Amino acid sequence: MAKVLTHMCMSLDGFVAQPDDNPAELFDWYWGGDVVVPSAQEDMTFKVDPASAPMLQELTSGCGAIVAGRRLFDITDGWGDNHPAGAPVVVVTHRPPPEDAGERFPRTTFAGSVEEAIATAKEIAGDKFVTIASADILQQALNLGLVDEVCISQVPVLFGSGIRYFGDLVGDHVMLEDPAVVEGARALHLRYPVRR
Repeated sequence: MAKVLTHMCMSLDGFVAQPDDNPAELFDWYWGGDVVVPSAQEDMTFKVDPASAPMLQELTSGCGAIVAGRRLFDITDGWGDNHPAGAPVVVVTHRPPPEDAGERFPRTTFAGSVEEAIATAKEIAGDKFVTIASADILQQALNLGLVDEVCISQVPVLFGSGIRYFGDLVGDHVMLEDPAVVEGARALHLRYPVRR
């Protein structure tokens, strides 16, 4: 069954976006190097440092499905039905899909709960992994014990306020194994398996 991981860029003080949803400097490392890592979108190519390139290539090419929240889906206009990782998206929402979803977003699936979305994404992903791309969905999935690995690209900036990567946890601490660490330019990439 597909492994479920998260990946988001995060400020040193734990934010994935400013209060207005703008990621500000958090994405700068995607275009701050010389090594080209293609994306699924024709008009977007990543250019990262040599240390970050293999990690980013693995996270994009190994992704079989993405789980996102409705807010992120709406902000990005569903990535034009073509997320940069190239994987289909499963959207957690309590509202009906857009009226034209069948025509505009044929690769996108809508689910009513985090559990349903992750189960659907695992079926879609097959042998590849599922990536959770929304902070709120990640927080719910951690509380439900559905996350296998937490991946962070930690950027050297302090926001002071905004949207947190990790919110309030319910119950006991979530224990993580020791991280795999990649020291990139303008981002420290950390991958923590969740201890079972």
